[in-house]
Amino acid sequence: MINFSINRTAFLNSLKIVKLAISSKVVIPALSKVKISVDNEGLTLTGSNGQISIEHFLPVADENAGMVVNGSGAILLEAAFFDSIVSNLPEVTFDFKEIEQNQVLITSGKSEITLKGLDSENYPRIQEISTENPLKINVGLLKSIFSETSFAASTQESRPILTGVHLLLLENQKLKAVATDSHRLSQRVVTLEKLSENFDVVIPNKSVNGFKSVFSDDTDEIEVFLSDSQVLFRNDTTSFYTRLVEGNYPETNRLIPNDSDYTLDLTFDTASLRHTMDRARLLSSATQNGTVKLTIENDKIIASVNSPEVGSVHEEIDAIKYEGDDLVISFNPQFMIDALKVIQEPEVRIRFISGVRPFTLVPNSESVDFIQLITPVRTN
Repeated sequence: MINFSINRTAFLNSLKIVKLAISSKVVIPALSKVKISVDNEGLTLTGSNGQISIEHFLPVADENAGMVVNGSGAILLEAAFFDSIVSNLPEVTFDFKEIEQNQVLITSGKSEITLKGLDSENYPRIQEISTENPLKINVGLLKSIFSETSFAASTQESRPILTGVHLLLLENQKLKAVATDSHRLSQRVVTLEKLSENFDVVIPNKSVNGFKSVFSDDTDEIEVFLSDSQVLFRNDTTSFYTRLVEGNYPETNRLIPNDSDYTLDLTFDTASLRHTMDRARLLSSATQNGTVKLTIENDKIIASVNSPEVGSVHEEIDAIKYEGDDLVISFNPQFMIDALKVIQEPEVRIRFISGVRPFTLVPNSESVDFIQLITPVRTN
């Protein structure tokens, strides 16, 4: 039966990671619990909501854990309640001992707490996934790719396939991420140092956000394993499983214009343009269609919003570069703000085809393969 002592902070840090996958709103009661497994090597905590599963291993060899194992086994405890109990224990360390009939005794200083658990056999088994031929990638790079695209994914369940990030490996080396809600699109491509097997999957946006929370060390390298229905991200201590979105992602390559299609080419200071859009958004939110109008003519660029109830904005924008025809176009300024937030370069290049066709934003840098599309709004 389980019997170990451990540093409270080290334990809580591990529990914090797996709790990201645990929800109180689950069909299977066991999934509201954390699974605690102990052997001579160390402690493994498991949390799952059926969509995402996280396993975190805390080895006996970790000096910060101060762990001593006197008995092996596994048990389920109510995650939220157990977390609160451990957080409020009086001493730096605590003892955890299984006593009888899935009950555990937690001792810390002069405090003794008995909790009722559940047999670990009630916990659903995590579907196994082949761990051959992994894709190896830096955590910080993958986080950056996800951040640059996931905001454009749909939040509407009417088209589930668009609620995820389309992740592909092409030519065994080019990692491509795409997200769109059909009103805007964001696509990032990076060339990896190491070759791997091509794949084509759609990762739920909730899982993308979970990944960014679970793997905190941006300098770490993780392994990525794929099956038909799920993906596993893994480092030395943490395994993060997520189910994939079923279905075929729409062909988005055809949405990206050819260079010859553009009629107007502008370059702006990224931060300055974002501040302009922030000001325009304040008033556009009070209008019926929530748009800002961009009027480009006679070498001038004017951003304007007119709200009969609140007032108006009329601001001239300075361009670093201006080439092409006059144009009037209206769009959701929040889409522009979201796009500018994830562009790391000081300058952004925006190109237009017409007032009714999507326009594109790219960092003004030859070294970054990153493009975003925004669809205009038709106004009277």
